Amino acid sequence: MKRCAWASREPLLSYHDKEWGRPLHDERRLFEFLVLEGAQAGLSWETILRKRPAYRKAFERFAPKTVARYGTRDVARLMKDAGIVRNRAKIEAAIQNASAFLATQKEFGSFDTYVWKFADPLVMSKDLKKRGFRFVGPTIVESFMEATGILDHHEKTCDWRRPSRARSGSAATSESHTTSDNESEHTKGPRSSWVGSAARDARRVVRGRSS
Repeated sequence: MKRCAWASREPLLSYHDKEWGRPLHDERRLFEFLVLEGAQAGLSWETILRKRPAYRKAFERFAPKTVARYGTRDVARLMKDAGIVRNRAKIEAAIQNASAFLATQKEFGSFDTYVWKFADPLVMSKDLKKRGFRFVGPTIVESFMEATGILDHHEKTCDWRRPSRARSGSAATSESHTTSDNESEHTKGPRSSWVGSAARDARRVVRGRSS
């Protein structure tokens, strides 16, 4: 079977085949990806995948209500956890994002309903920031949208790429621009200025710079 070029080894291969780009609607897992994508900033996605079990334990399987109640003792505990990225700003952002996540759930009925309204990472990024989310710049948000299937950026030759109708009809807002199949591939794929986590890793692998 043909895969995206970046899915060349574990754990990237299993992640590509079983998760990346598959439409996701589970609230807790949406929050998990929001936290993990923020934690990935400045690092490789492979690093975060290897730390994922530790993250699930440290953040109590990403229950938003639980994480939103974290205080200074929890921050101190997480800062001592060698299994996760011990960056105070990222840890505090995860806690703040849990509160923002719950507020968004309350407003829209579910976070799933909210995020699947968007098709443009920049538009979603701006709206998330207005709602108090942190570590949600356009690059991180695009990676989140790719991971949860809102955007399908599988390469054209990849057997996991969804049909055009399934890829283009799932998320749209009046604010978001639509693109042709060709434009989507070239302006929002691996060569985009908003390169997703996995796509960035793919370029490192191709150039022989992956750790």
